Amino acid sequence: MAVAITRTELSAEELRRAAARTRNARAARRMLAIALVLEGRPRGEAAAQCGMDRQTLRDWAHRYNAEGVAGLSDRPGRPGPKPCLSPAQEAEVERWVEAGPEPAEHGGLARWRRVDLRDRIERRFGARLHERTVGKLLRRLRFRRLSVRPQHPGSDPAVQEAFKKTSPPC
Repeated sequence: MAVAITRTELSAEELRRAAARTRNARAARRMLAIALVLEGRPRGEAAAQCGMDRQTLRDWAHRYNAEGVAGLSDRPGRPGPKPCLSPAQEAEVERWVEAGPEPAEHGGLARWRRVDLRDRIERRFGARLHERTVGKLLRRLRFRRLSVRPQHPGSDPAVQEAFKKTSPPC
């Protein structure tokens, strides 16, 4: 069954000219598909020639019937989710990461993991974040996944130096 195009202000040739003038490649492809339908091509053939599915072409034909050529452009997307933490809270998280965990206070941690930061953020600010969101926050704060090798709190630098000096050379 062919798609019914009820809007007749532009012919197939005029739609092709409009597609050639536009800088939006997606809208141009949709205009060309509508032009093929206006010429009497079957919906499946017109959709295949323009790289879309029959059902997708049908949906774009309905948008064209309702809104005209302007309806064939992508609509602006949503701006995305609102940030869960304020800039002051993010600065506090940045200070936590810079300072590192206190082994006595944070259960013997030598370095922060995302799950540990997620739990601490939830306890401190009441914001429930996913572990991946904590990783995105750290990346936005310019922290990298690479870190220095952790040092055991019970290690003695003097004993280590003495061991290095008495070891025979390779």
